[in-house]
Amino acid sequence: MNWRLLLGLVLLAAAAATGWSAWQMRGREAPAAASGERSDYVLRDFELVILGKDGLESVRVQSPELQRREDESMDLEQPLFLAPAEPGPWRLSAERGWISADGELLRLEGNVAGDSDPASPAPSSFRTDVLEFLPAQDLARTDRPVRVTRPGLLQTGNGMEANLKTRQYRLLSQVRTRYEPSARP
Repeated sequence: MNWRLLLGLVLLAAAAATGWSAWQMRGREAPAAASGERSDYVLRDFELVILGKDGLESVRVQSPELQRREDESMDLEQPLFLAPAEPGPWRLSAERGWISADGELLRLEGNVAGDSDPASPAPSSFRTDVLEFLPAQDLARTDRPVRVTRPGLLQTGNGMEANLKTRQYRLLSQVRTRYEPSARP
């Protein structure tokens, strides 16, 4: 047998197999995309300043990683939010954070800590598991158990609303207060 005839038969068989395979696959849909959302972009070790509608700084964010979702919201790892206040900013930190697409709502989850500037007249701090922060209203709120401390005062309760600019807060239910007077020298 001639090698050209053998090569021709092999090529004819390959062409027939390819045509049959293409004919079988003509009605199938494309494979589904991998489940889970994909990030538009990722930032690492960054500082972000969010401006309010008045053009002034609304909140400053620092985090080792930010992922922007397709819906334009953002996920953060170990975020630190600095909310402007007098004499200095509030520091809000957590294990995870989320910023809405319009920047109107910030959510912190996992070991949430809020600390006022130590130079303020009555430095305050609070601890909870979940916190929502509305920068335009300077409002921090939670419906979870919360612990608030100030010099000489320890309060616990369920739920809290706090105006970070005026440093006024309100515990919503099951409030317990313990006064701890400072020792006199």
